[in-house]
Amino acid sequence: MTAINPVTDLSKDGDIAVVTLNSPPVNALSANVRDGLVEGFRQAKADPSVKAIVLICDGRTFIAGADISEFGGQMKGASLFDVQKEIEESPKPVVAAIHGTALGGGLEVALCAHYRVAVPSAKCGLPEVNIGLLPGAGGTQRLPRIAGVEKALEMVTSGQHVPAKQCLEMGLVDELAPEGKLKETAIAFARKCVAENKPLKKVRENNAKLEAAKGHPEIFANFRKANARKFRGFKAPEANIQCIEAAVNSPTFEEGLKTERKLFMELMTGDQSAAQRYAFFAERQANKVPDVPDDTPTIPIKKVGVIGAGTMGGGIAMNFANAGIAVTIVEVKQDALDRGLKVVRGNYERSAKGGRFTMDDVEKRMGLLTGSLKLEDLADCDLVIEAVFERMDIKKDVFARLDAIVKPGAILASNTSYLNVDEIASATKRPEFVIGLHFFSPANVMRLLEIVRGEKTSKEVVATSMKLAKTIGKVAVLVGVCPGFVGNRMLAQRTREANALVLEGAMPWDVDRVLYDFGFPMGPFAMGDLAGLDIGWVKENSKSSTIREVLCEMDRRGQKTGAGFYDYDENRNAKPSPVTEKIIADFRAKQGINPRTISDDEILERCLYPMVNEGAKILEEKKAIRASDIDTVWLNGYGFPVYRGGPMYWGEKVGLDKVLAGMKAFQAKMGDAFKPSALLEKLVAEGKKFGDVK
Repeated sequence: MTAINPVTDLSKDGDIAVVTLNSPPVNALSANVRDGLVEGFRQAKADPSVKAIVLICDGRTFIAGADISEFGGQMKGASLFDVQKEIEESPKPVVAAIHGTALGGGLEVALCAHYRVAVPSAKCGLPEVNIGLLPGAGGTQRLPRIAGVEKALEMVTSGQHVPAKQCLEMGLVDELAPEGKLKETAIAFARKCVAENKPLKKVRENNAKLEAAKGHPEIFANFRKANARKFRGFKAPEANIQCIEAAVNSPTFEEGLKTERKLFMELMTGDQSAAQRYAFFAERQANKVPDVPDDTPTIPIKKVGVIGAGTMGGGIAMNFANAGIAVTIVEVKQDALDRGLKVVRGNYERSAKGGRFTMDDVEKRMGLLTGSLKLEDLADCDLVIEAVFERMDIKKDVFARLDAIVKPGAILASNTSYLNVDEIASATKRPEFVIGLHFFSPANVMRLLEIVRGEKTSKEVVATSMKLAKTIGKVAVLVGVCPGFVGNRMLAQRTREANALVLEGAMPWDVDRVLYDFGFPMGPFAMGDLAGLDIGWVKENSKSSTIREVLCEMDRRGQKTGAGFYDYDENRNAKPSPVTEKIIADFRAKQGINPRTISDDEILERCLYPMVNEGAKILEEKKAIRASDIDTVWLNGYGFPVYRGGPMYWGEKVGLDKVLAGMKAFQAKMGDAFKPSALLEKLVAEGKKFGDVK
């Protein structure tokens, strides 16, 4: 065996050369990896005793993609194109041996091999769209040639990781190897190539599947139409589609490659990809808690208790059952328990019908769920999560009872979205084992988990919660105790201003349109109608003191009643309501308000600047570790458009000086609700950014 460089080795098995990469953790295409591949292939090709070459990776995966930490920096060493040329132009057969994942640049390298062998557990994909990019090394030109245009469109615009069996069916992989036998199978395949004098197949020269799509522009028109809602606001999906169109319509592979390169550079230097790459790293950074080292001991979680079988409790339970963890769900009444478990089963069966898993999997997951009417059945749980009504007295009563029942050393968690976790913990004799686990609704779908660290919460409990979040597929962000924590605390600012804008002269659909056009999935009033305007509304206490109260009193409670801020047809399509317009006009008149014309710019600034300002206060109070954590909360829990990076990132792009000036101007007109945070003033004065806050 010859060491080419610190991450690349060259060895021989008879007349087969084996180029092996070992660059933990995921063999990303760093400068070292690229240099090693170029030199390894050159040496293998120069050796007259070598008849074929196998490319394989040590560790847990094949090349999992580009080293995106190099993006935007000075290029060093061999380029990815140099690597591809060495492989594709080899006069000796090259076989790529794939395990783990071959993603992005990794798949683009594999597509330059003459043949590909993979284990059944391997997956292939071009996920660059998820960071606002497209495959920039021929991926959009080679993939449709091997997988077909329709499948290529689907893969490049979704970033999906395609299982090896499907890759075999579409021709992306030539042979499946038994698990654990990849190297031997790949070498045997290479030997077979030599013995049978198999052709040196270059994907770039295979135009048969492109020819089938030529003269059929409806393929692209139909794909755009079918995905218009999903792609709204994003530039990268459209650029990826244009690249596949170029593959079909360009006279040569090289011409298509020029289109790909041009569009890649436009995205690479654009605002959207910069924001999406920031979001990618922010999510990973959120896992790092400075005072909780990686080697902090954790508590094994083998059995979980959930109190409450409603929408939230059932959704929380599903997360653990999906991960193979047994759950006991406790309710007060049998009918509520039965109803909750029926909803969970219905959710699972819909997923099975959609092909996500089998009906056997439904039964396995349901088999992990046990219903009970007794808190005492939670005694042996390692973690208990309460998802009861959002009232402090109820929560404290539940925690006091749990403290006496649940075994010592178990974690007691509250799913509260707003209440003081320290006060809840005070009802127990184990405050160090109490933590907030704020799931977002629907809990089985939403990725965000706000982990609320109490004053006395132990590091072991924090470490366990962060680790457990990964186990159940959540994006965890550690936050401190304050009203509303990070997400809802900032949302309250937007909600206040949205309501104020309507009183001053805007219509609900004006506010919703501006925020929708900004990139949110829906505006606050449409969201209120969807959730139900009567959430938290008590008929007996209602005094027509807000527009929402008036709507509820008229039984306009949102989509479920066919009317709320909007009117809805039988398909729940919304349209502006003349009834709501009159309610608002009457309400303004009673308040003595003369409505004024409000610009779209004011709506956006009034809704978002106070959020950025509140985020600055949260940082100042150390209720979030870093600004990027705040952005991760909003990107994963509140629909903030990922191509804008999150509220804090967006505020910096607008300019913190501009945000500060806007807040001061609003403060002068409308009062101290707009008072700038001390941190925002300090950062602007010092010419610094949120990322500079330590």
